[in-house]
Order: sequence, then structure tokens, then C-alpha cells
Amino acid sequence: LKNVMEEAAKAKIPVYVLDRPNPINGVSVEGSLAEEDKLAFIAAHTVPVRYGLTIGELGQMMNTERKIGADLRVVKMEGWSRAMWFDETGQTWINPSPNMRSLTQATLYPGIGLLETTNLSVGRGTDTPFEVIGAPWLDGQKLAKYLNERNLKGVRFVPIRYKPNASVFKDEQLGGVNIIVTDRDRLESVRTGIEIAAALRKLYPNDWQVDRFARLLVNAKILDMVKRGETPEGIQRAWQKERDDFESRRAPYLLYKQ
Repeated sequence: LKNVMEEAAKAKIPVYVLDRPNPINGVSVEGSLAEEDKLAFIAAHTVPVRYGLTIGELGQMMNTERKIGADLRVVKMEGWSRAMWFDETGQTWINPSPNMRSLTQATLYPGIGLLETTNLSVGRGTDTPFEVIGAPWLDGQKLAKYLNERNLKGVRFVPIRYKPNASVFKDEQLGGVNIIVTDRDRLESVRTGIEIAAALRKLYPNDWQVDRFARLLVNAKILDMVKRGETPEGIQRAWQKERDDFESRRAPYLLYKQ
């Protein structure tokens, strides 16, 4: 959308956005912010991993804060409120991406998706992408036990073995865990992803390629904390102020107040 607005601004033509629900609600905001000097196609603006905006709201924010100058015209939804999950809208689920096949997968994606540029399968090539993670070097029972003992809100971990038919570790037998959402309203998806990253760093320091975590995390400070073995609690505290500041930044762009 940012690229479209930039080109439309040059051509002096309007951009129409037919707004749509944020499938994992428009309230929850989680994670560190993308750093300005690391922005790219996959991280277009300095927003948190989970930013709690509709595409129309995000467009307004980028247009203003990045001084794009596009004639952006957002056609608002009717009947949507910020706290709604997609299955509360009455709309039919259409995969926004071939591997985003359910609301559960979308709910887990902000945290689990961060891991997919590392040497870890996130379930692509299975029936449940983003609901499982694994690797040839990973002991699912060991990782599940460690993560369950962390008592994370709204999620449990079950050891599994699986063989993806595509993507990372195609046709290899992997040890891993199935990530079970037990309470989506209590689940902190990004925190869950950081918990998994911290566990992999602690349990598999010579196997998990932590530097590749940088590509989607887009935040050097948080990456350095993971590499040093900082606790997930400390990592979350480190991003809390900028996350709170973002809440204030986004307020003027909210088209739906409740």
C-alpha cells in the first residue's frame, strides 16, 4: 500500500481503499517497532509487529507520517467494532495468503511468523502452517516441556513429529511442537514468538541460527537481547515504552472508535 500511495502521489491520482476487518481484532498492539533504518517491503513503516489497525487506518498513518502526499480515500466499513475477531463479523474467511488458512493461524502468525526466516520450519508444507514448528535438530518433548513450564497465557505446546512436503526441511522428519491456542483473548502472540526464540537460544545455541531472526524482527536492540539470552520478560519490558508511544501515535488515525 505504501508503494501504491507513493506512485499514485507522483501521478496525481487518488487511491481508494475499501476497508476491511483486522482479522485478529483492532485493539491488541504487541511487540517491538520496526526501526527506520531497516524498513523494507516486508516492514514498510515504524509500527509494532502487531499494530491493531485496519488497512485503511494504516494507510492513513503511513500517508501522513511518511509525508507521502497521496489523495487517499478510505471507504469505511459498517458494523465493525475494534474488539471483533473475524469469526464475529459473519463474513466468509478467504485466505489472505496461501498459507494463512484459518483464524487460528492468523492469530499465531505475529509471533510464529517472525521465526520463519531462521532455520526452523513453521509448518509450511503441512496442513497447519504457523500452528507447528520443528527442525531435524529439535527435540519436541524437551521444547514442549520447557515452554509449558513457562505458563504462558492462552497457549500450550504438544510434542510432535512431522514431515513437511514443501519449504524449509522439505521431506525431512522433524521434531517439533504443536502450538495450541487455549484462550485467544489472553494469548500474547508476539510474546509467544519471543518465548520460543529465547528457548531455542537457550536449548539449541549451536543449532538455531539466531542472526536470521533479524530479517522479520527488524529491531537490532531486541535481536541483541535474544542473542545475549535475556529473559522474555526483560525483552517485553524493553519494547513497552515505544509500544505505549505508538498507541498515542495511532490514535488520530482510528476510524472506528469502539
